[in-house]
Amino acid sequence: MTVTDPIADMLTRIRNALMAGHDGVLVPSSQMKLSIAGILREEGFIDRYEVLKGKPESMIKIHLKYTDSEPAILGLERVSKPGLRVYVERRRIPRVYGGLGTAILSTPKGIMTGQEAWRQHLGGEILCYVW
Repeated sequence: MTVTDPIADMLTRIRNALMAGHDGVLVPSSQMKLSIAGILREEGFIDRYEVLKGKPESMIKIHLKYTDSEPAILGLERVSKPGLRVYVERRRIPRVYGGLGTAILSTPKGIMTGQEAWRQHLGGEILCYVW
């Protein structure tokens, strides 16, 4: 099955797994999704992730993080979509929930958080917000 927006598919799978209270979720693997999962891990939104090799395609197993039965991720929002790309320069990188959340950007130097892009004087495409 072909997915027109694989990032939105990944975020939706994570959101649905959190609402259902699952411990983990499987997502088809790609380099961009691995980078996003790495950022979610570094920022403390997920417990860990692992790549499962398979014959038709490899998958990423994302182990979700909960504290006192509350998920660490309260919200996920896809910003830039295939039909409407959203780009920002360094001084316009948004703060998500006053710094409590994270904006994930695709920059010329790779996928990184908005704060990291700001420190490196980079702008880019806003992929999503996580809080």
